[in-house]
Amino acid sequence: MASLRPVSGPPRAIHAALRGWLAEPSPRPLVVRTSGSTGTPKDVVLGRDAMLASARATLDRLGGPGRWLLALPAHHVAGLQVLVRSLVGGTTPVLLDEYADLDAAVAAIPDGPRYVSLVPTQLQRLLDERAGALRAFDAVLLGGAPAAPALLDRARRAGIRVVTTYGMSETCGGCVYDGRPLDGVEVTVDHDGRVLIGGAVLFDGYAGRPELTAQTLVGGVLRTPDLGAFDADGRLRVTGRVDDVVVSGGVNVGLAAVEQRVREQPQVKDAAVVGADDAEWGTRVVAYVVADAGLTLDMLRDFVADTLPRTWAPRELVVVPDLPLLDNGKVDRRALRSGV
Repeated sequence: MASLRPVSGPPRAIHAALRGWLAEPSPRPLVVRTSGSTGTPKDVVLGRDAMLASARATLDRLGGPGRWLLALPAHHVAGLQVLVRSLVGGTTPVLLDEYADLDAAVAAIPDGPRYVSLVPTQLQRLLDERAGALRAFDAVLLGGAPAAPALLDRARRAGIRVVTTYGMSETCGGCVYDGRPLDGVEVTVDHDGRVLIGGAVLFDGYAGRPELTAQTLVGGVLRTPDLGAFDADGRLRVTGRVDDVVVSGGVNVGLAAVEQRVREQPQVKDAAVVGADDAEWGTRVVAYVVADAGLTLDMLRDFVADTLPRTWAPRELVVVPDLPLLDNGKVDRRALRSGV
């Protein structure tokens, strides 16, 4: 059994429910429950027109319909859109979970353009194990979290066609590809650096939370929690989150910038940076890393301080075999803040 309010159930059942939903004359909006990776989960209300606008704009940007591999949870928006794009394109998705590994799943995908959506952690792991299979895709959409430049460079040098995406449940998934908005999507940055998004892909609101809806969806424009800027080529570059600044020792520290720099350290394979309560500093900057043996806190602090203020450098280093993840592949930052 599957439900679309909120979206839940086995992927094949959700796919069947979506087929019926798209065919209804006037369907009720579906509801996607967010992961709550940085706060309380929200029920995001998404209308059919918005979902279709997103799916069609994605297919247009990629060059047309193709065969999709579902490698993400279908009840979150990125996986859900894989199913919707398949239905819009008249194709049937292949489900990674139904096969022994990526090679077997790719072998089951019929001829024609092939697409897959991944999060950075998946790409990192598949590069180590199945880089050849990834080269079979005409596009590997990568979103859900910032990707380290070294990871993108490694993938592209391996001949994998990575398309970075930016978006959220409130925009029916990715709406900015390789820094450029999809057709019909309007992206601006306000005077405080907050990213604003308009267009046909926007959500209807948060179920049961009218005050939060009014604060977030203002005049038909989504006030995202993200900070960004446009580069010299006019591409959007997301630089952090509005609430991603902590005060450590009386200094404002941008955690996103620190995390980006930590990820660039040659011995680091994956990383997340969070703030932890500290009696001396108020908030202690902690770097959780998956890294080669031999990395020390002093080495990491020196590396961060090469490009950022030394007062921003992590005061604690925790080396872990893997970062804790939510079921959608995003880092579970609440677990890290709890010391897990």
